[in-house]
Amino acid sequence: MTEFELKFEIPPARGPAVEAAMRRGRVAQQRLQARYFDTPEGALAAQGVVLRLRKEGRQWVQTAKAPGSRPLERLEHNLALGARAPSAPELARHHGTPVGDRIRQALKLQPGKDFPALVQVYATDIVRLSRLVRSNGTLVELALDRGHITAGDRALPVSELELELKQGPAAGVVALASNWCLKHGLWLSSVSKSLKGQRLAASQDFGAATGARPPRYPGHATGREVAVAVVAACLDQVLANASDVAGGCTGEEHIHQLRVGLRRLRTALRELEPLASDWGGPWEEALAEAFRALGRHRDRDYLMHTLQGRIEAAGGPPLDWQGALGALPGPARSVHSPVLQQALLGLVGFVHGAVPEDASETGAPSPKKFLRKRLGRLHRQVLARGRQFTDLPEAEQHALRKRLKRLRYLAEFAQPLFARRRAAAYLAALKPVQDALGIYHDEVAALQVWQGLSAHDPRALFGAGWLSARREIHVQACQQACDQFARQARRFWD
Repeated sequence: MTEFELKFEIPPARGPAVEAAMRRGRVAQQRLQARYFDTPEGALAAQGVVLRLRKEGRQWVQTAKAPGSRPLERLEHNLALGARAPSAPELARHHGTPVGDRIRQALKLQPGKDFPALVQVYATDIVRLSRLVRSNGTLVELALDRGHITAGDRALPVSELELELKQGPAAGVVALASNWCLKHGLWLSSVSKSLKGQRLAASQDFGAATGARPPRYPGHATGREVAVAVVAACLDQVLANASDVAGGCTGEEHIHQLRVGLRRLRTALRELEPLASDWGGPWEEALAEAFRALGRHRDRDYLMHTLQGRIEAAGGPPLDWQGALGALPGPARSVHSPVLQQALLGLVGFVHGAVPEDASETGAPSPKKFLRKRLGRLHRQVLARGRQFTDLPEAEQHALRKRLKRLRYLAEFAQPLFARRRAAAYLAALKPVQDALGIYHDEVAALQVWQGLSAHDPRALFGAGWLSARREIHVQACQQACDQFARQARRFWD
């Protein structure tokens, strides 16, 4: 069984209104008590596999889940065990199912070998209100879950709304979720109860930041299949980091990786639009606004914690950055934005949507031919502008940096269609020039800040002079990196 479910976190102040809305229909109430198991080393959790025993009313059910092929999709296998409480789950019960195969892979279990011993890691005690809703030809189960997760002597409250597809197209779930999200200020989260339990057991508030992963699709994929796989890979990174930031994480790496995911997603929508005619809406501005808002946090961290430290190490004085920069809304606010939430839901709907009846591959560009043309154009532009980097105005130097990022992301998106080793070599040649331009751009932007600050704080003059003196060094480093790329890069798409 494949499960498609959207889960939303509920702001505490909105809890009563969400419950009242849930009760406007025929509602069932059930207490769900679950125990979650793993090997002592956490082998199942390391591969995203969840194993639980749950008491549903008077019956016990053993369930195993594993990640599906698309965002917010999971493989699931349930077994009813009766009213007698089992002491531990039996992994052999999932033999012959897709989840069972994932379990064997996670345990690296050879044929004929016994399953390892399991231990309880955490438990949940949830009161669920649920009802079925028909919307746009889709049957959806709404579930309001409230309770707590426990691991040892630690506990974590739970307040979530889940919408699970029972029958029909995924578009109906997304449309219904959009209404609930807008009306009650909910935000989409990919952090399941099981993941919360794992973190609680490890005494972690949040997990590690999630980096970009390459898209997966076969070499014979259609244009739309390529676009779906790329957007899905981008969404995986965005949703994982956005869920933690929305939950209160202010870690620099989480914000950085969320911005990377948003930038990759924007590149995909811009560059791959001809391959798919049903993106679902004009999401660019919502993604761009979140990217800019989070960028202000990233810039502040860079100025206050990275660059200021280097300037002080060079003999510069400390500065009152809090007074100079003023207050910023927390990064969670950018993720909670209803506009961003609608954009993310719309893109989830695109990834899980069926091919439109009027979408025909006849006349559509071959993805390989299309990407070869796109990559060639960007490559030529980068080489042409890179040759004259030192003579470019700062605005055009910055434009070259953004074009380099698009070239890198598009090359990563296209890898499955071409020779992977050649593509990897091309990306390796691209990295030094991107790094050099990134450092230069950061310090140029910082120089403008220090110069502005020096107008009313003489202590900033040292930093302004230090950054100004480094500018020409960085310009020359960028030119050398551009020249080296032109010599070493080999077009892998030819």
